[in-house]
Amino acid sequence: MDLFGFGQFLKFEECIRHLATRLALNEQWEYSDPAKELAEGNNAANFPLPVLRNYLEHTFRKVKSEDKIVYTPDKNFACFNTGLVTPNLEDIFAFFELNKFNNPRAPYFFKAFIKKSDIEFLIHFSQNQPESANYFDQPALLLFNPKLQLIPNIDHIIQDNKGRFPEPLRQAPDREIRSRLMGAIDDISKRVRINYKIAIPQFYDNKFQLLLPLYLVDNTKPDLALVVEKINENTYSAWTCLTMGMAYNNARLIVSPHSEWLKP
Repeated sequence: MDLFGFGQFLKFEECIRHLATRLALNEQWEYSDPAKELAEGNNAANFPLPVLRNYLEHTFRKVKSEDKIVYTPDKNFACFNTGLVTPNLEDIFAFFELNKFNNPRAPYFFKAFIKKSDIEFLIHFSQNQPESANYFDQPALLLFNPKLQLIPNIDHIIQDNKGRFPEPLRQAPDREIRSRLMGAIDDISKRVRINYKIAIPQFYDNKFQLLLPLYLVDNTKPDLALVVEKINENTYSAWTCLTMGMAYNNARLIVSPHSEWLKP
């Protein structure tokens, strides 16, 4: 079950805009260049506040998988912890009421995003407060280990992601793309071994992976994010790359990335 299969939303865009601008701690929830994201195959750029929408949908799936959606004893109300906070660091929850229209496709009706001190929350959930999603059972996976070798699958990266490459390379021969890509991966492999904080963790398909910036055209601004996954105790593999927006979406599920290179 996904978020929209659990709760019926009226004016979803207005709801999340209120959350972003009036309730939650300020974050960048829009892509800095939506047209570029669309051109590179990121269809999420069609939606308003795409980073926040993605965050809420995936957070719901995670808390549901962890059995952290909380219900009142009579099942008339439900609530989950969004993982977001107010500027004063109060937890923010998504609050639902049983759908009186008996809609099998959405058993609950979304009421509001509410903070911990809200009277509705205190009345129904002060004795059983929903916990936030947990991404920290294996903290070692969130850090790059410089002792492991990184082996990229260059052919697969090019064949499956050519539309995500920057415009100057999209029409270039594979030979030129291969040369640029191998050079960029070699460069970032050396840099991340000097500074492991360059690697940013992401959560995708119920797995932890790491993101590394690839500078293919401009040495001051990354063009793509290389997805790196630990295969065994000796090896990282890289099979794909993401646009900056896609990478930020996945990284934001864990924490708000404070990085010099990864921006939405």
